[in-house]
Amino acid sequence: MKTARRVCERDGCDELVADARGGRIPKYCSGRCRVAAHRARHAIPAELRERRRWVRRDEDKVPLMVKSGRRASSTAPGTWGTYADAVASRHGVGLGYVLRQGDGVVCIDLDHCLWGDRVSDWAQRILDRCPSTFVERSASGSGLHIWGRGEMPRGRRIRRDDGSAVEVYGTGRYIALGERWRSAPLQLADLTEVIDSLT
Repeated sequence: MKTARRVCERDGCDELVADARGGRIPKYCSGRCRVAAHRARHAIPAELRERRRWVRRDEDKVPLMVKSGRRASSTAPGTWGTYADAVASRHGVGLGYVLRQGDGVVCIDLDHCLWGDRVSDWAQRILDRCPSTFVERSASGSGLHIWGRGEMPRGRRIRRDDGSAVEVYGTGRYIALGERWRSAPLQLADLTEVIDSLT
């Protein structure tokens, strides 16, 4: 009986995956490609990693301090940590990043715009207007976060007629991080024009 074969799913690798055992076809040609793909999905732009704005989060997206696991606050810098400490922390289930006024970092949150890997038309139009910048799938798996540079002194929520929403934040909020979206670039572009068109 011949088993199906396919190409390794890691970006940039076109090796064939080994024959399946037990009916399950592996996604990657090797352990090395599996690890590289995992790291790529969780890669973060240096501009974010270098700032002391990191927290952990629990299952309900409550921000936690990286060292103690107690509640963190998006307005209390003493409750934030470094990226390295946040990654090493065992508290909670994932990472979060705090947006602080004056940093010039903004996040456009596109709620409920994904069905599997399919992007809704309204969200795709927003993505198409964005310069090449970091995008990630939200922790819930049903939305996207577009990260970039800009100023947004007060957050804004724009409710759409279909029940979905676009939120734009630049201060006093924390964003629960998910996975990098479709090999998005690890850079933050200027989103000023996009934000102006939304607000």
